[in-house]
Amino acid sequence: VSSSYSCDTRDRRDPPFLLDRILSNFLFNAFKIQAIIDKTLMESKDIDNAIHLFSSITNKSNYMYTVMFKGLITNNVAEKVFDLFDEMKIEPNQFTLSILFNACAVLNNNRAMKTGKKLLAEMPENYRNNNITSTSAVDMLMKFGDVESAERIFRSMKTKNIITYNAMMKGYIENKTFEKALDLFEQIHLSLTNVTYTIAFNACAKLCNDRAMKIGKKLLAKIPENYRNHNITSTSAIDMLMKFGDVESAERIFRVIKTRNIITYGAMVKGYVGNEMFEKSLDLFEQIDIELDDVTYTIAFNCCAKLCNDRAMKIGKKLLAK
Repeated sequence: VSSSYSCDTRDRRDPPFLLDRILSNFLFNAFKIQAIIDKTLMESKDIDNAIHLFSSITNKSNYMYTVMFKGLITNNVAEKVFDLFDEMKIEPNQFTLSILFNACAVLNNNRAMKTGKKLLAEMPENYRNNNITSTSAVDMLMKFGDVESAERIFRSMKTKNIITYNAMMKGYIENKTFEKALDLFEQIHLSLTNVTYTIAFNACAKLCNDRAMKIGKKLLAKIPENYRNHNITSTSAIDMLMKFGDVESAERIFRVIKTRNIITYGAMVKGYVGNEMFEKSLDLFEQIDIELDDVTYTIAFNCCAKLCNDRAMKIGKKLLAK
C-alpha cells in the first residue's frame, strides 16, 4: 500500500481518496493506519495527510498519540503537537508526557511554557520517578530558563541515570551557569558517556579558568580510547584546549581522529585564529577536501581579514568567488 501511495499523485491531491482506500483495505485497523502514518506519511513529510488520517481513528491510544507527536516534532512542526493535544480525550501516560515535554522544549514560546508547566503541575506522583519523563521535564524547564524548577525535579528523583545528569549539566551551560555544571559533574559516580564528556568539555571551554583547566585536562587524560574517534566529543576537546591556549594538545587530538568532518576542521581553524596563529589557520584551511559550511567560510574570511597579506587576499577573494 505504501508503494502505491507514493506513486499515485491523486493521493496527495485528494486526502479523502487516500483515506477511503486505506480504511477499506485495512478494515479500520487503527494500528495499521498508525503504521501508514508513521512509516509512509511522516517519513515523506506529508504532514497534512498524516493529520487527516490520524483524525479518522476513533479510539486513539496513548501509543498512537506518542508516535504522532514524535513524528510532528521530527518534521519541525511542534506547534501542531499542541493542536492535537488540545483535542486529546484521554490522560497522557508517562511516555506521551515525555514527548509533550520535548515538544514544549523545542517550541519554547508562551503557549509551550503554559502547556508544559500545567502538565508538570498535574503530573501523577508515580511518574516523577520515571527517569525518561523527569529528564524530559528537566530539559524543558532548562530551555524555559527556569533553572530552580529543574533543580527541584532533579533533587526529587530517587534514582538518577547518566542521561539525567547530562540534561542538568547541559541546561546549566545553556543558562550560562558554568560553575554549577562543573559542581554537578564532580558529583557524578556513574560511568560517563561520550555525551557527558562532550558537555563537560563545553563547560570547561566556556568557563576557561584554573578550575576548568584542571578538570578538563584530567578528564581528557581519562577519556576511553573509543571516544577519541568520536567526532563530536573530540571536537569539543579541541575547542576546549584551544580556549586554554594549549594548541599543541589540540593538534595531537586532531591528528588521531581517523575521520574528520567539517565541524572538526572548523574548530581547529577557529582555534588557530583565536590563538592568533593565522598562517596555520590558512594552512589547515587549504587542506580541507570536504564541502565547506557557512561557519567555515566565516572563520576563513575572519582569518584572511586578520592576516591581511598577499596570501590572505588571494585566498579570501578566491573563496568569495565560489
